[in-house]
Amino acid sequence: MPLTPLPPGAILRERYEILELIGQGGMGAVYKATDLRLTGRLCAVKEILPNVAGYEADLSAYQEQFYQEASILARLDHPNLPKVSDYFSTEGREYLLMDYVPGRDLSEIIAAARNQSQFLSEDQIKKWAAQLCDALIYLHSRTPPVLHRDIKPSNIKVTPSGHIKLVDFGLVKLLQSDESRTVTVVQGRGTIQYTPLEQYGGDTGHTDARSDIYALGATLYHLATLRQPVDARQRFLRPGSLPLPRTLNPALSTPFERAIMAALAMHPEDRPESVETFTDILFSTHEVVTPGGVYAVADPGWRDALRANGLLLTIALLLALLSFALSLGVPLI
Repeated sequence: MPLTPLPPGAILRERYEILELIGQGGMGAVYKATDLRLTGRLCAVKEILPNVAGYEADLSAYQEQFYQEASILARLDHPNLPKVSDYFSTEGREYLLMDYVPGRDLSEIIAAARNQSQFLSEDQIKKWAAQLCDALIYLHSRTPPVLHRDIKPSNIKVTPSGHIKLVDFGLVKLLQSDESRTVTVVQGRGTIQYTPLEQYGGDTGHTDARSDIYALGATLYHLATLRQPVDARQRFLRPGSLPLPRTLNPALSTPFERAIMAALAMHPEDRPESVETFTDILFSTHEVVTPGGVYAVADPGWRDALRANGLLLTIALLLALLSFALSLGVPLI
């Protein structure tokens, strides 16, 4: 059954008035709404249809699962995550109420940069990455850990004050401590360009923090190159089909490229084991050892400068040696 969007003016739970449709997908929609009890407060209303999410055969089980997970989301409290303030069911639809986040999402910022034929600066991308890493470290450290599973530029907003918000919890996955089962708010596989291969099977594949790291790496790749990365399935079928970021944007530093490609390793065991480790690779000034290799990280660029200006440096060194020899009175012939 196709989703019929709620019209502007519709009121949910005698409290939330729909202002406009923000976005719509196969399993639901997102609306901008106003809170009639708290004057001036804007909300984002996420609407989910159980029948298209694959639960029409057991609606009560779905609702129980939905309430369990929504209650966990409601307890999240982090400056880079929107606050989930309410959740309820009505007329066969499930609703999550979150803070409305103003500003542009990163996909809009990427599109604007492409239109201007101007790359985003590495420093700016790293500032956004630092905030995203902080949010993911928080999510992954919950009990049970929470995976986002749909990190991508369109799910990341930059507020007018410059803060990052990871806005869509549509594919959140809760990892049970005994790993005996996993549950998701909505069945789904993420967005193909940002989804690791192990997530292609939905809940049949094993996913963990390294799956979110892959999606984060894919997002940083897109920001750094202004091109979506080749999806994991194509990379599996055609090894080497993903261009290195510096071949598309030579202004990027080698350490930044290494960090992105570490996150984009095809096999989970070759990626950084945690977001903390990935943050070290991205920002630290020491070598970080990971299953995928040893990374000399946060290199300020002197190796690139050395390679680019090797001849000039050699000449300078010879002149310095010549000057030193003359100062000692050493004959040159």
